[in-house]
Amino acid sequence: MASFQHFLFVLSLFLSTSIACDRCVHQSKAAYFSSPASLLGGSCGYGSMALSFNGGYVAAASPDLYRDGMGCGACFQIRCKNPSLCSSGGVKVIVTDINKSTQTDFVLSTSAFTAMAKAGMTQDIKRLGIVDIEYKRIPCEYKNHNLSVRIEEISQKPNYLAIKVLYQGGQTDIHSIDVAEAGGWNWRFMTRNYGAVWNTSHAPAGPLQFRMVVTGGYDGMTVWPKKAIPGLEGRGGLRFGVAGHGDGTGGMFSL
Repeated sequence: MASFQHFLFVLSLFLSTSIACDRCVHQSKAAYFSSPASLLGGSCGYGSMALSFNGGYVAAASPDLYRDGMGCGACFQIRCKNPSLCSSGGVKVIVTDINKSTQTDFVLSTSAFTAMAKAGMTQDIKRLGIVDIEYKRIPCEYKNHNLSVRIEEISQKPNYLAIKVLYQGGQTDIHSIDVAEAGGWNWRFMTRNYGAVWNTSHAPAGPLQFRMVVTGGYDGMTVWPKKAIPGLEGRGGLRFGVAGHGDGTGGMFSL
């Protein structure tokens, strides 16, 4: 019994250390995409929207950071370690894709990569192609957006629902999403299909409400959006979030 309790203590300590390291500074390397078109097919499923995130400062992250899609939308501060070429401030990027290269932890958009350079050193840093970096995860901030969902066009009546999670603020991870008819308690779990896209083949009828299990650092909690959104009777391809950012037909989905 004592050995089992010791095992649980060690496991708990290991998990706490792993979570804490989410806020640590890490050493690695970064490269850049030579074409913006490379960002359009990102594994997170953001498509062309990725180019509008964070002024286009986005990145593909290693599998350890991508975490089977849980890392989609995470924000990182990345600083180039070459003092002759790079500024000390670095650049903030948002993860929109997976980087399967074993040479670097990040592949940045060209604009994000060159933003690390000192004035007049843009072409010099591009010629290097790969630079040594240090990075850490930081909270995401979206001044003009609340957490939103977009009903994907692949959703089909009567029961197949696919949503994309957008503008996930803070330094948080979404571990699960459930959906129910607005005002009801018959919750049905959704599955992460890929990246930031979640789906279910058992969507309820009528307006929808969601609940999510969200973690940040050591803490986790279940959160409920304030308002419901139209269900599958509405047309797909709508983003429901802050007033003025949808098409006026959807309810607000803000935390």
